[in-house]
Amino acid sequence: MKSRWSDTEAQDYVTRYAAKGVSSDLALRVYTTRLLGGDPSLVLHGGGNTSVKTFEKDLLGEPVEVICVKGSGWDMGNIEPAGLPAVKLAPLRKLLALPKLSDEDMVNYQRIHLLDSSAPNPSVETLLHAFLPHKFVDHTHSTAVLALTDQPDGEAIAREIFGDRMAYVPYTIPGFALAKSVAEIYAANPKVEGLILLRHGIFTFANDARTAYELMIEMVTRAEERIARGKKAIAQARLPRELASVADIAPILRGAVALENKPHEGVAKRQILCFRSNQKILNYVNGAEVSRYSQVGVATPDHTIRTKNWPLVVPAPEAGKLDEWAGAVRLAVDAFVARYHHYFAQNNARLNGVKTELDPLPRVILVPGIGLFGLGGSAKDAAIAADIAENTVDVITDAESMSEYRCISVEDQFDVEYWSLEQAKLGKAAEKPLARQVAVVTGGGSGIGAATAKAFAKQGAEVAVLDRDEEAAKRVAKQIGGAAIGIACDVTNAGDVRRAFDMAAATFGGVDILVSNAGAAWQGRIGDVDDAVLRQSFELNFFAHQAVAQNAVRIMKQQGTGGCLLFNTSKQAVNPGKDFGPYGLPKAATLFLVKQYALDHGKDGIRSNAVNADRIRTGLLTDDMIAARSKARGLSEADYMGGNLLGREVTAGDVADAFVFLALANKTTAAVITVDGGNIEASLR
Repeated sequence: MKSRWSDTEAQDYVTRYAAKGVSSDLALRVYTTRLLGGDPSLVLHGGGNTSVKTFEKDLLGEPVEVICVKGSGWDMGNIEPAGLPAVKLAPLRKLLALPKLSDEDMVNYQRIHLLDSSAPNPSVETLLHAFLPHKFVDHTHSTAVLALTDQPDGEAIAREIFGDRMAYVPYTIPGFALAKSVAEIYAANPKVEGLILLRHGIFTFANDARTAYELMIEMVTRAEERIARGKKAIAQARLPRELASVADIAPILRGAVALENKPHEGVAKRQILCFRSNQKILNYVNGAEVSRYSQVGVATPDHTIRTKNWPLVVPAPEAGKLDEWAGAVRLAVDAFVARYHHYFAQNNARLNGVKTELDPLPRVILVPGIGLFGLGGSAKDAAIAADIAENTVDVITDAESMSEYRCISVEDQFDVEYWSLEQAKLGKAAEKPLARQVAVVTGGGSGIGAATAKAFAKQGAEVAVLDRDEEAAKRVAKQIGGAAIGIACDVTNAGDVRRAFDMAAATFGGVDILVSNAGAAWQGRIGDVDDAVLRQSFELNFFAHQAVAQNAVRIMKQQGTGGCLLFNTSKQAVNPGKDFGPYGLPKAATLFLVKQYALDHGKDGIRSNAVNADRIRTGLLTDDMIAARSKARGLSEADYMGGNLLGREVTAGDVADAFVFLALANKTTAAVITVDGGNIEASLR
């Protein structure tokens, strides 16, 4: 590991933040915090914190000694001064005299002494930072240091490497007890340059930012060099000769780990999946003893709130035998849940039954021959779980190369998992209506499709935007942001459709909602129209709807959590327009396709509904077409577009809202919603 300190960059931070009234101490603290937070082998999703002791002016303009420490909810990789709330230092140091202090009192006391009452909660390790005398204090959960200390003789190995330059702290849950323990250990070893918190992480400190940071780099490098001398490789298991694909197995896994699943009641609380694989991950999941070393526990305590204490391990999926494999997966999930219930009951009894059990489903799945999956309520949460799982692979692989992996006790893991201060990190915000659902939108690169993709994302869905124009699909996905993906797909090409749906399944774990929207309008008097034109229209406006619906149903049935098919049918399906037969005929067939899916797949918990829209400015009804049709009818464009009972132009956003409504209408199927401002001839019962 190399230092990334730059005198030029450091001065840039000081100059830039000085213009905003930020002291040089805090500017340098931001700079080195970002250096640490930008390296996932040091800091991963909240796994670390930093502080600086300095002076700030209070409301009266008088200087007060404070500690600016990482605040809850801030990412060290992009932290700003606001993410390092200032707490009055003198009151914090007085707490050292107390024999004990509850978590609630600690948090309250820290908040009372904030310089700004609106600032975020200071880190749970604020007192540890405060009790140390140094100006700059850095803390990370270095992968290399964890690999050394997560072993039976981890402390001895650490002492061999770091000697008396570091002090060694037995594992204690973060908070007042750990802070007091560290203060006592430091007082007995005042010349040390840092701390090794066994099976937790590493601290370094100094009176200037650069020295504290570069001490961290030096000590972690020493750990990396020691690990590199490890010789023992993970023995590999025998695997089936031919394995199933990620796209084939992901929906099966996703259905098996749903937090709630009552498809016939329209209720399914799913998880989103994030797949990872590389040679190191494969070496780990293919290990002959993966069922031993993967089940020991978390590499560092704070991981448990994201990944639980152990992953689900399933058999290698042999190609052509997915039904058998699905049964084995369900048995593995049942065993996982039973183990979790036992773990909770046993440990909650130790605490006199004061805790309420969290859901018992896994957050990481290991699949031999394939890789690993992170799980979560959103694509972001799933990616965080996958990141931590990858980090765990690194720690355990390195520990096993030297000895055997050992982490904190099961009791300690439980105490952290059910620790209110850890659970608070996850937040309590209510989920959006379409959270935990994956929506695929065809023709999503423009018009109604683009508006619908954005509307679904706004309501919490993970979205795959499909369009023949790949650039347009990716542009809309980028506008949506988050984990949305854009996929090139010609819906009239069966191979394209299969690949697109497999990509959605591999990316998110499955498909829950289909918006079959892609279409184009061909015109011509039906008695004269060329046969090729009519067939071309049927390919796009009927058979393509069937192709995407079949693929959606294929995945929905693999998941077993129900689903929702939504079709854009158009008013032409029920109210044909003159010379619009080539467009209206396949749309009428699609209207009956909607009902057929409702009839045939209701038993699978799959709903099928349609939106019947008219006169929407899109790629179908272009500005030129609007001008021509308005002129032909002797109307202004405004009168033509508002030629309905309400006299209002209907927009793509209005149609998108109807699709969202139907996606949420859990007891509605075989329905058609008309969105046209009022057209009696096109109205349905």
